[in-house]
Amino acid sequence: MKKSNLFLTLLVSVLIGAYGCSSSSMMDDSSSAAMTPSIEPKPVTEANPPSPDPRVGLKAGLFDAEEASWNLNMLSQTPPPEDFVGVTNSDLAFKGNYAFQGNYNGVIVWDVSNPRSPELVVDYLCPASQSDVSVYGNLLFVSGEGLGGRLDCGTEGVQETVSEERLRGIRIFDISDVQEPKYVSNVQTCRGSHTHSVLKDPEDDENVYIYVSGSAPVRPNEELPGCSAAMPDDDPNSALFRIEVIKVPLDNPEEAAIVNSPRIFENLTAAPTHGMAPADKAALEKAKAEGAFTAEIFGQERVIPGRYVRMILSNVAQQRGGEGAEPTAADSAYLRENIQMMVDQQFGGGGDEEDDRGPNQCHDITLYPEIGLAGGACEGYGLLLDISDPVNPKRVDAVADSNFSYWHSATFSNDGSKVLFTDEWGGGGQPKCRETDPYEWGANALFTINENNKMEFESYYKLPAPQTTEENCVAHNGSLIPVPGREIMVQSWYQGGISVFDWTDPSNPVEIAFHDRGPVDSTSMANGGSWSVYWYNGMIINSEIARGLDIFELEANPLITQNEIDAANTVTLDYLNAQGQPMFEWPTTYALAKAYVDQLDRDGEMSASEIAALRSGIARAEKSSGSDKSAILAELAEGIDGSASSKAGKLAETLRDLASM
Repeated sequence: MKKSNLFLTLLVSVLIGAYGCSSSSMMDDSSSAAMTPSIEPKPVTEANPPSPDPRVGLKAGLFDAEEASWNLNMLSQTPPPEDFVGVTNSDLAFKGNYAFQGNYNGVIVWDVSNPRSPELVVDYLCPASQSDVSVYGNLLFVSGEGLGGRLDCGTEGVQETVSEERLRGIRIFDISDVQEPKYVSNVQTCRGSHTHSVLKDPEDDENVYIYVSGSAPVRPNEELPGCSAAMPDDDPNSALFRIEVIKVPLDNPEEAAIVNSPRIFENLTAAPTHGMAPADKAALEKAKAEGAFTAEIFGQERVIPGRYVRMILSNVAQQRGGEGAEPTAADSAYLRENIQMMVDQQFGGGGDEEDDRGPNQCHDITLYPEIGLAGGACEGYGLLLDISDPVNPKRVDAVADSNFSYWHSATFSNDGSKVLFTDEWGGGGQPKCRETDPYEWGANALFTINENNKMEFESYYKLPAPQTTEENCVAHNGSLIPVPGREIMVQSWYQGGISVFDWTDPSNPVEIAFHDRGPVDSTSMANGGSWSVYWYNGMIINSEIARGLDIFELEANPLITQNEIDAANTVTLDYLNAQGQPMFEWPTTYALAKAYVDQLDRDGEMSASEIAALRSGIARAEKSSGSDKSAILAELAEGIDGSASSKAGKLAETLRDLASM
């Protein structure tokens, strides 16, 4: 039953991946005209969030949904180009003035030098889910995992179970001329590339390394020799329970190749799980009572979508009666009795040996080369990896949590003393921010990292606004905003929108800004929302799954002052891949000094008179020059030298640096 196997492969890709992992967008609107918000957002610049929360009850719509924002200013909304409308927009990468937006149909390149009016540079048609993108130098890397990706970038897909035309792995493009990307090479992998992370080793200027996370079933050995889906005990070369490390020579990217397949999951046991939410249990029981087909897939009973049931039934009928045979009640009864066996046979379920093991793949790996560590979000575990030897990453710690369903991605604090993991409960395609859903499920988990590189749990953070049952919502991709002395992160929550929060104190994260739209459809689940949102050179850029590209800026308010925003915006990056986290460094500026003063004031670490004297002195120094300026700043620094506050120490250092300039 080869066709049934193909259907089941597609089915599991949808069920475990949903929008964030495997599915395509299914929209009818093909408009590509410029968009404006249906209701002009009016940010509230107060310390306390607006009440009642304006995100609750927003009017639905694709390009005309109602919007709500707080402390974020929308600069532009730009729809996707024609060939990409109705197809899922995925991740983002940045180089110079360009934003590279992945899409299941290929890659869209935007010029964002004017954030109020981004310009389309090129839309490169090359289908392959999920088109995770990264850049380095003149190279663009794109992930392909779905069964329909072709080596020739063709749009006709691949229908055969085994095909020499299929691409599952990493595509490499030369973007020396951004307007005309050139496809120079690819590296095929056994499980494809769901996501990938680019590592620039500080000690190696000749190569970059790509860590590949493949989450699809292992492809047949007939399609890619050497691929094995056996358990490692049966086949030491199994494609399960490993990641891939690709070495890319910068001068000869066509020679890129896998150089190691490290087994970073050794000796991990199955992680604890939390089961189903009350709303999901009720929905499952209702579906079963109405005759739905269900099967347990990766430890959870799931409803098999009707279109897949129809395909498999049709195949069962053909196997029984030949071409053109129609499914009968007996065929339906046969499928209901055997569907669990079919799933187990195709995907290795039902065996105690695998059930007792820990994860066999990572979803995402965030590399932080400046501290020599990586955060691996790997199914049931969060891993801490030593990447000082890029080719041979070593696991140094692993944490599991029964409140987490699917460890999805990681973000470090700038100094590397903390790490945040996201939980993509439901795969990104389900409503997991309902009012009845537990706060700890589908959230972020915050950890400190001790001197022995062991992670210690501190707290959770979840989008505080409940969403409807028609909105896919769960923790997803984001990045730090380089506010000096603070951990402030902007994060996507699919149709939950965007949340900006402060986790400087990992035991008490606090939301400080947001933006949200109403559902794409008020009557049923439709694909949409924020896939990923990142800070880049003063802009907050959002990849909206259905609606295109959004660009925001932070609004000054008591929770984040204009001085802090100005200091953040002095950080300029040449490029950014969010899964290759950079260490922020702030140039010496008056904005930096003022930002530290604002923080000392907000945190109550100095008296009102001391704060006033600092602000007055810095203002006088800005208007002075030469020895007068230096004297004022040196005196201010000397006046706070005895403070026990580490923030005051940073301020004193900044004042002295300003004095010497």
